[in-house]
Formats: sequence, C-alpha cells, structure tokens
Amino acid sequence: MNGAREGRVRAERRVRAGHPVVGCAIAVLLTAGCAKQEPPSGGPPDLVPPRVVSAAPDSGFANVPVDVRPSLTFSEGMEPRSTGDAVSIAPPIEIRQRRWKGRTLTLVFADSLAKDHIYTLFVSGTARDRHGNAYGTGKTVVFSTGAEFPLGSISGRIDARGFAAGGSYLWCYNQGLGHVPDSTARDFDALGLARDDGSFEIAGLAVPGRYRLWAFVDLNGNRSLEPVTDILAAIDTTFELTATSPRARDVLLRVVNPRAPGLIAGVVLDSLADSSGVLHVVAVSARDTTKQVLIEVGRDGSFELRLDAGTWGVRAFRDLDANRTWQPARERASRRVEVVIEPAGRVSALDLTLRPETGGP
Repeated sequence: MNGAREGRVRAERRVRAGHPVVGCAIAVLLTAGCAKQEPPSGGPPDLVPPRVVSAAPDSGFANVPVDVRPSLTFSEGMEPRSTGDAVSIAPPIEIRQRRWKGRTLTLVFADSLAKDHIYTLFVSGTARDRHGNAYGTGKTVVFSTGAEFPLGSISGRIDARGFAAGGSYLWCYNQGLGHVPDSTARDFDALGLARDDGSFEIAGLAVPGRYRLWAFVDLNGNRSLEPVTDILAAIDTTFELTATSPRARDVLLRVVNPRAPGLIAGVVLDSLADSSGVLHVVAVSARDTTKQVLIEVGRDGSFELRLDAGTWGVRAFRDLDANRTWQPARERASRRVEVVIEPAGRVSALDLTLRPETGGP
C-alpha cells in the first residue's frame, strides 16, 4: 500500500459474522493607586475535551437527500480552523464551505452525494475548542442516501501495543468490489474510530459481504499517513457478514507499533550481601556493540530497562569507582544473558545473580 510500513497485527482466526475473534495570559491592570494582587478571575481553567452533542443527519439515518448539508453541534465553542480542517467525509467529496454559527458547523459540498450510498462523516481528534482542548478520539456519523440503512457491522476492541488506541482509524474494504486499498486516497468503503478504551464499531455495511480491515494510527496527528512515524497495519482476517449473521461482534485486533521499545523487568541478586559501589545493569546491542543502555538498580535489587526491539546482551555489575563501565578484573558481575526484545514486548522475571568472584565472561 504505497510503501507504507505495516505494523504487526494478529486476529486469532478466520471468522464468520457473529463469532467472537480472540483475535495565561496575565492581565496587568495599571491604575493611579497602588497595585493590589487579586486572584485570577473567570473560575478554573477549562480542561474538558469538547464533544459532538448532535448531528444532522444522525448516525443510522436513511433517505438522506443527496443535496444534504450536514451539520455538527459541539458541546462548546470551537476553534474554527482546526475543527473545520478536522472534519471530513468518506467516500471523499469536496467540501466547498465550512460555515459556523455558534457551536454548529455546517458543510456545503461542491457536488451532490451519490444515490443509494453509505457515507461516513468523521471528526478527527485534532479538532480543538477555543481553550485549546483537543477532541481526542474523534467522532463518526454514518448515514445512507438509500431507502434503508444497512444492518451490517463489525465491532470489538483494539489491543494496542506501543501506542494509545484512542483515535485509531479502522479502514474497512468490501472485498467484493475488488479494489486494492490506497493509503493516500481514502478510498475505504467504511470507517471506524477507536475510543479511549480501544473499542470500536464500523456500521452501515452491506449484507451479504466480505470485508477486510486496515488499522491506521496517526501518531504525528497530521491526518496523513507518514510511513516513517505512523502505523498502517493490515488485519489478517476476512469478516463474512450474512443475512442471518449481519454483525461481527467481540472482535479483538492486536496492533503493534513496530518502532515501540520493549521492556525488561527483573531483579539483581547478590549472595554476598555486598553494598559497595553502585549496582548497575547494562544492555549491549548484539547488532551494534557501541549501542549501550545502563541504569542504576534500586535498593531492593529490582530494575526495569526500556530497549529498542532486537537482541541484547544484559548483565549486572558492581561499579566500584562509579565510572559506569564494567572492569572485569576488579568488579563482580553476573553472567551475560542474551535477551530478544519484540516491539512493545515485555520480558519479565529476569534474574541476574552476581558471581562471588571477579572476571568474565
């Protein structure tokens, strides 16, 4: 898909619909008298994210006129530019004007919508209110220009590894249409947005139908796929929706950020109960031995070490002269343990025991 770097995804098995997948500004007042300090006026700062309180048409509506001018009303005053830019529709159609009246945004399209078609109006998390609070996870509104709203849907949760799930996009493609997904064209047939807890629903899917999903995680928040920073991951399950089972529920999608570091957690043991020097754990990359990560171990001997994905050699040692370098001839150490770190992975209960004598390896 246009060279996009894909993250790892696992959906546990191929399923039919209905089967679960395990898968301050400071105001300075100058007066003729002496200045007197006053508490800030206007109450506490607004830190509450905005939300859409109503939409016209609303999700699930059918018989929507093709010359409709959709509107979204927000819970508070919004910053017009960022919010207007954050509102899009899929399949894409040119938005000629974005008109504001109070808290309500109305869209004027350059052309009529297609008849008998499903559209998804969505607000990305980059929309902001007048106090600078971002929307966060975003919002979708799905409606139909046909006589009925399709019953098909796919719902579940993203198991996010190495990123926050909220605001992740799920692009849905109908395999029967035969087109290949294009990561730059927004040519998906339906769209879902994950909530903070990772839950999602993609509604308005035609039945019968066979559907594939792609997860797009906009890590840099620019609403455009940047393969170097963002995640675009193909879900390896085909969802088959039928007239008798039009809904695929409880779908679990594991999506991994391929650039996320992993974590090693463990404890350093010393049978000699020696407290001299500084107790360190050092990890050396097997691919590039000049790449090292060194931490100081806690008083209870426990440690946590964040490392890039790859193979690492890990050992503990007593740094007698505090130069942060192991000197085998005079400083006791544990044996070197080779550890393989997966992206966003975790290695737990790693015990490193200091040997009673100095030396290597």
